[in-house]
Amino acid sequence: MDGLLILDKPSGVTSFDMVRQSKRWFNQRKVGHAGTLDPLASGLLVICLGQATRYAQYFLEADKQYQVTLKLGETTDTLDSEGTVLTTSPVPSFTKEDVVKWCSRFRGMIQQVPPMYSALKKEGVPLYKLAREGKTVERSARKVCIHQLDVLSVDSQFITLNVHCSKGTYIRTLVDDLGQVIGCGAHVVKLRRLASAPFSQQMMQCPEKIEALAPNERSQVLVSTEIGLRAYQRIDLSLSNWNALQRGQVCSIDGASGLKSLFYENTFVGLGEMAVPGTLKVKRLQQIPPQTRSN
Repeated sequence: MDGLLILDKPSGVTSFDMVRQSKRWFNQRKVGHAGTLDPLASGLLVICLGQATRYAQYFLEADKQYQVTLKLGETTDTLDSEGTVLTTSPVPSFTKEDVVKWCSRFRGMIQQVPPMYSALKKEGVPLYKLAREGKTVERSARKVCIHQLDVLSVDSQFITLNVHCSKGTYIRTLVDDLGQVIGCGAHVVKLRRLASAPFSQQMMQCPEKIEALAPNERSQVLVSTEIGLRAYQRIDLSLSNWNALQRGQVCSIDGASGLKSLFYENTFVGLGEMAVPGTLKVKRLQQIPPQTRSN
C-alpha cells in the first residue's frame, strides 16, 4: 500500500508514536513521517506509506502555518510548558496594539538560533540528547522567513498568534524571542500545525475516524504521493525518455533547473532533477509492476 496519510496528530504523543500506530492501521511495515511535531503540538502530520517514504524529504520544503498560544512571565529549558521553569518575571500591562507592534519586529527574513531541545545534530549527536545531559553547545543562527504573524487574542498573561512561515522555523524560538522583546520571557503552552503546503487542515484525518474504519476501508483516507510534490514542475515523459530514465540515463527535455515531478501516460512515475537546464536525471523512480513497464 502506497500513499500519504494527512493525520491530525493529537497533543501528548510523539510523531513516532503515530508512525507505529499507522503501521498497525494499514498493516504496513514501511512507514515514516515528513516533518516532526513536538509531543506538545497537535495538527497536521504527513505520514508516508510504502513507496511514499522515498519522497519524505521532498515534502518538507514548503511553507508551514501554525496557531500558537504563549504564556508570558516564565521561561523554560525546552521553551514550552513541558520543560522546567528557569525564570519568572512580572508581566507588564499591554494592549493588543502593543503586541502587534512587538510582532512587527519578526515579520520577513529573520535570524533564528535553533533551540537546544531539537533534533538537529552536533557532531552526529542530537541536540536534545546533549540538553538532557545538561550541556549547551553553540548553534549557528539560520535565516527563516515569517510571512505572516497575526495576533488572534490577548489577555493579561496569554497571547495567541497565527504564524505563516518558511521551512525550518522554530515556533518555540519565535515565542522565546518575542518574550525577550516584551521583557518578561515567554514559552509555548499550545501549538497546532494548520497547514504544510500543499496539505491543508481540510485534508486532515483524525485517529478516531481511522480506528473506526474496517481494515479494508482505511485506504480511502490516503492521498496519492504526487499530491505532495505539486510544488515541483510537472513533466510528461515521452516513451523514449521514460525508457531512458529507467535505464539510469539522462535525457534532454526543455525546462529550467530544479526538481521535477515525472509522469508517463498520466501516471506519476517519480521525481527528477535538472541540475543543468534542459538535462533531466532521475532522483527517485516508482517501482512499476513489470507488466506495466515499457520495453
